[in-house]
Amino acid sequence: MQAITAPGRDAGVSGLTLTDLPYPHAAENDVVVRVHAAGFTRGELDWPGTWSDRSGRDRTPSVPGHEVSGVVAALGYGTTGLTVGQRVFGLTDWARNGSLAEYVAVEARNLAPLPADVDHTVAAALPISGLTAWQGLFDHARILTGQTVLIHGAAGAVGSIAVQLAVEAGTRVIGTGRSADHDTVLALGAHTFLDLEADWVKEAGEVDVVFDVVGGDILDRSATLVRAGGTLVTIAQPPTVQPKDGRALFFVVEPDRARLADLAQRVRDGRLDVRVGAVVPLKEAVSAFAPKLRVSGRTIIRVAED
Repeated sequence: MQAITAPGRDAGVSGLTLTDLPYPHAAENDVVVRVHAAGFTRGELDWPGTWSDRSGRDRTPSVPGHEVSGVVAALGYGTTGLTVGQRVFGLTDWARNGSLAEYVAVEARNLAPLPADVDHTVAAALPISGLTAWQGLFDHARILTGQTVLIHGAAGAVGSIAVQLAVEAGTRVIGTGRSADHDTVLALGAHTFLDLEADWVKEAGEVDVVFDVVGGDILDRSATLVRAGGTLVTIAQPPTVQPKDGRALFFVVEPDRARLADLAQRVRDGRLDVRVGAVVPLKEAVSAFAPKLRVSGRTIIRVAED
């Protein structure tokens, strides 16, 4: 099979190549997925798991990409709940070869059935962004109807889904971003847009929840906005500044088959819009890691047609 491989951390994006690799082995409770579409995170070449397995042993060259949508091609020993030929989507393991390949081995529990009327390119853009948005808002921040939620990077992959989920939950949403994101964020349902290049702290006022995907100074300054009993949630880095009378926490997204199925149903119902930008064939995937122009929406790698 063909796959995008990375030879090692020092090589960076320039080291990515389209390579021939052996067909993957399906371990116990695995499935092998014939990949139709794959998603990736540009920063994943800096993640420790990209270069080593769960025991810390080197596993280069490695295949990046941790979001997959495709069809079950084979079942490992003891695998239940999925069948050969079934459409599925979900997360691949952080410490195993990923989805930028024609086939990938995945733990069955990390995949959910994909309805026939949801396109693979949309499904491949959903697992990390959708689960991160849900877990940040509901599992960690525990948002409630009537609260005010400030979402940084509201036009981005995670932020755009978080805005929609928070609005549906009955909260007042303040979305931030670049000035060019103004119309996009309001179209997603946010009640207010704040330009991060302006005096956004003063304009935001006190909020119940901050959902941060940016980190750095923006994360630190956001701690001052959280009212008593509120929560600051970030996926960017462990917070160094705590709200005076609230809490701040950092988390990493976790697989959740039931929640993936729920998110797919929301897409089917028209209650959730997943912003897909460019769709690039596998042979051009290397260029997608370092685009020359800013792309609005997720860049998805198309590996095979239905």
